[in-house]
Amino acid sequence: MRKAIGLIFLLLALSPLCALSQFEPEYDSVADNILFRKEMNGAIFIHTNGWGLEYRIGANRSVFNKWMLEFNLMEYKHAKEIKTINPFYSNTKSYIYGKLNTIYDLRAGYGQQLQLNRKPRSGGVELRLTYTGGLSVALVKPVYLNVIQFDTNEIRQILVVEKYNPNSHFPDNIYGRASFLKGFDEIKPYPGVYAKVGLGIEFGSINQNTKIVEVGAAVDYFVKPVPIMATQKNEQFFITLYVSFGLGKRYN
Repeated sequence: MRKAIGLIFLLLALSPLCALSQFEPEYDSVADNILFRKEMNGAIFIHTNGWGLEYRIGANRSVFNKWMLEFNLMEYKHAKEIKTINPFYSNTKSYIYGKLNTIYDLRAGYGQQLQLNRKPRSGGVELRLTYTGGLSVALVKPVYLNVIQFDTNEIRQILVVEKYNPNSHFPDNIYGRASFLKGFDEIKPYPGVYAKVGLGIEFGSINQNTKIVEVGAAVDYFVKPVPIMATQKNEQFFITLYVSFGLGKRYN
């Protein structure tokens, strides 16, 4: 009986020590112990037809579900674009033969982000599935070139800036691309819609700051074909794959 009572007292004495030995602090700081309800981040990404910038802002609907607003600005290039120069003249600038327009795409969309796993308390990675969709508009800017012409009055060659015309501009009379700013006053919008899905990896040991790598795919559809190349068919559908890297923060 005495042995049983002594064993009980021994277990009671050791139980606080056992509890302390099993206790692990969840985070290293007060900020990391807070469940932040909102998040925003900015990212740069490359895709199969160019590059772009992204901004997202979101808020929790539940612990593992977040609604998202996103905005994209990106450039679209045609798969057949090839830079070239005029080999018959010196100090020429490179240009893309056959390119009618430079395309910039603006997107504004809404979607959800699903957290697929819980990040370990000591830091690690968190998987996120994000799907968004919304409005898209292609901004079509005409391409201008420096073109070689013959001045009959002074009997010499001169350079003139002209909008690319496949019927009169050829590799032997194109000197190179004109100023990047030329043509911005002639931009035409092509409205459309888009949908996007991506799998992201959020990593780092600080809960308040985010570092995200995301890979995914997107589809853009415009109400009418977008002219890019003079020698290629104009398309309404654009399917792209992308990879992005972003930085952001969580807050309340």
